[in-house]
Amino acid sequence: MTTTAREGLPDKLYFRIGEVASLVGVEPHVLRYWEREFKTIRPTKSAKGQRVYSRRDVESLMRVRELLYAEGFTIAGAKKKLGRGAPEVEAAHAVAAAPLPAPTPSAPVDDGEARKLRATLQELRGEIEAFLGELG
Repeated sequence: MTTTAREGLPDKLYFRIGEVASLVGVEPHVLRYWEREFKTIRPTKSAKGQRVYSRRDVESLMRVRELLYAEGFTIAGAKKKLGRGAPEVEAAHAVAAAPLPAPTPSAPVDDGEARKLRATLQELRGEIEAFLGELG
């Protein structure tokens, strides 16, 4: 997702389908079709039954539009391209879920290992802060 696309979003957490259609630049029926095709796009329904898109859904839709319209991908190609990002996210979550070895006072600290661990922790912190930002 490009930073310019994210910057163009209003400072809101949730959007209705009409707003999303105008932000993304497609008709609402196209959004409904993309919902069926891309698993990452899952709007919730309001009490009145209207689709309510999260900020992440809108960003995903903008990325899908970019892949399909600007880069010329097919639906299948866009699915594959977006699917490649998923293992990276799963790997980061696996690293986060893996138990850290207990520090031993007699073991020397490896600078390279400490840097990698720090980078992983900073990346996870950024993801957590982004998630909390979406929650409000």
